[in-house]
Amino acid sequence: MLKSFRAVLTMSVMTLSAFGASSAFAAPLKVVASFTVIADFAKNVGGDRVNITTIVGPDGDAHVYEPSPADAVAMAGADVVLVNGLHFEGFLQRLVDASATKATIAVLTKGVTPIDFKPEFADADAAEGAGTGGGKTVTDPHAFQSIANAKIYVKNIADAFCAADSAGCVSYQSNAAAYTKKLDAVEGEVKAAIQSIPEEKRVVITSHDAFGYFEHEYGLTFLAPQGVSTDSEPSAADVAKLVQQVKQDKAAAIFVENITNPRLVEQIASETGIKVGGTLYSDALSQPDGPASTYIDMMHNNIAQIKGAILGS
Repeated sequence: MLKSFRAVLTMSVMTLSAFGASSAFAAPLKVVASFTVIADFAKNVGGDRVNITTIVGPDGDAHVYEPSPADAVAMAGADVVLVNGLHFEGFLQRLVDASATKATIAVLTKGVTPIDFKPEFADADAAEGAGTGGGKTVTDPHAFQSIANAKIYVKNIADAFCAADSAGCVSYQSNAAAYTKKLDAVEGEVKAAIQSIPEEKRVVITSHDAFGYFEHEYGLTFLAPQGVSTDSEPSAADVAKLVQQVKQDKAAAIFVENITNPRLVEQIASETGIKVGGTLYSDALSQPDGPASTYIDMMHNNIAQIKGAILGS
């Protein structure tokens, strides 16, 4: 009788275990992305095998974002958390600690060659302990502005998803390869557009130093009154210095960014006589019905705005 009971109990446990494994397989991978660009990459790699929660939403500024209790809940329940790294998400460690998440945290700039520079302007970076006050260099965290780096992000996402869901690995790798081909095509379009701009006109102004990797990769020069972070205002001296340099270098266009207050750019435009050429998307995608609701749309928008403002087409 006892043996029979044990046999039934064993069979019940095995059945429940199999059911649990089957349920786990069927459920989408719970993924948290720190901001919209990463979320878009994750959707393209994960497809219908992932359920994505985005912390900093469309037009949001990750440099100054303050996490909500809902963000902590999402982090706590995640299987995989995808982040930029390079101190882009100032809120990240606080959110990880508050949520006590057990999720794998994948830093997507792994394998990227960081750009370090000494800002000409923007005392704002001193607030992060990496500013101009002591002559320190700053690591630019906006690596995703290079499409070559975006491909590295995509590979890192596929690797993270494969590690968390081995049954879906072939699907993730296939999706990543297909999306990378799309990125290759966009990169060719961006390079061709830059080549169509005369070299002496390849100087533009933006709100903050978000386009260093774009500049390094494609040959435009970007000037900005704020440094790599937007967490404090530039000084009057920095703005005056930038205005002077703009007049000397004859910048061809000036742009506002979707995440920043346009007031500063409008002031510089007024003092230099350069017309504001439009909006560039730097640290966040647009709303779903906007011109930059995906990473590829963002790149198309930005290069079209730049080329149009400089060449008048």
